[in-house]
Amino acid sequence: MPLIKPFSGLRPADTRACEVAAPPYDVMTTAEAREMVLGKPWSFLHISRPEVDLPEDTDPYSPEVYAKGVENFNRMRNEGVLTQDDKPSLYVYRLTMGNHVQTGIVAAASVAAYDHHRIRRHELTRPKKEDDRVRQIEALNAQTGPVFLIYPSNKTLESVMSDFCGQPAEVDITADDGVRHQLWVISGSSYIERVTEAFDAMQTLYVADGHHRSAAASRVAASRRNSRPEYAGEQPSDYFLAVLFPHDQVQILDYNRLIRDLNGMEREGFLERISENFHVEPREGPVRPSGTGEFGMYLKGQWYRLRVDPARIPDDPVNSLEVSLLTRELIEPILGITDQRQDERIDFVGGVRGLEALQQRVDTGEMAVAFSLCPTTVDALMAVADAGQIMPPKSTWFEPKLADGLVSHLLQNQ
Repeated sequence: MPLIKPFSGLRPADTRACEVAAPPYDVMTTAEAREMVLGKPWSFLHISRPEVDLPEDTDPYSPEVYAKGVENFNRMRNEGVLTQDDKPSLYVYRLTMGNHVQTGIVAAASVAAYDHHRIRRHELTRPKKEDDRVRQIEALNAQTGPVFLIYPSNKTLESVMSDFCGQPAEVDITADDGVRHQLWVISGSSYIERVTEAFDAMQTLYVADGHHRSAAASRVAASRRNSRPEYAGEQPSDYFLAVLFPHDQVQILDYNRLIRDLNGMEREGFLERISENFHVEPREGPVRPSGTGEFGMYLKGQWYRLRVDPARIPDDPVNSLEVSLLTRELIEPILGITDQRQDERIDFVGGVRGLEALQQRVDTGEMAVAFSLCPTTVDALMAVADAGQIMPPKSTWFEPKLADGLVSHLLQNQ
């Protein structure tokens, strides 16, 4: 079974990409999604977040939501807004955010490689969110949200992508957030062969973003193999939709923390407890950490810089991560949060929203305290995955985000 393969993508019809493309389903609240679809009847959010078309009190995990997603998916296909390519292809996908540019390959990636850790993950998943993606895939009989994979940079792939990027793109749109999305179709057999051989020669790929989507794809593939006699031999569900980028082009931003309460403590008692493990220094404005063992904290209108004693930083791929240090030295022992995957007292905010977003949520009283962190590095991510270890939840925030709707992977054979 190859590591990646071409597929007949379901894509927006000519000139419709700007109407269809949407941010990933999991980077906004339901209220934000409802705002985003106003005046946009063909936004892919009608498929990825179909609760926007149902009453506001609708449970986003109710059967009605998945049924509405199927209805919207079928409508967009029947109206010709989404059309399937005639033959299996790969795609070059370029993202441009300001001065940052990254170019990758859209392909179907092997579930077997994922199951056998050739495609390596670095995070656990939340059961509720994984179940949601399973139900969404089964309802649509398609994978509509790509998994973001990283591969060690490769000259063959760089050459192929360069050849295509020198031509006019089939899709060239700029999203509302200012990110430019370009797509080229790789349909020539010689190019496809060069790309697939280059990937097959690689020992390892890494899940950067999309742990719930990849885990859900694995579960769907296993379920279909085990319960459906007609699923003999290789099936589309044995692969999952992915975009693969070279490791030296991706960008990780900080992934910050918000805590709902101080675990029964008042401000002074909380600061006293923190001072046992950290040097605490009040600061005039927002604190963006600049080195290992350093954190920002916003508490009751005041920013602080926290520094952990270097002697407390272990030499270990996981335990030396900033998210691990904050968890071990503060979040668990002082705030009493031991399961960040499921504890509703903690929330996570990607650095793209800025430190002001942390401050605003504390100032409103929604949250009691916020922490800003240094971004995890790509090298650290790969080191953790190679060691077979798992990062704490929400350790990485990749930016720019992939668009939903530009290419989807149908799970029925043509």
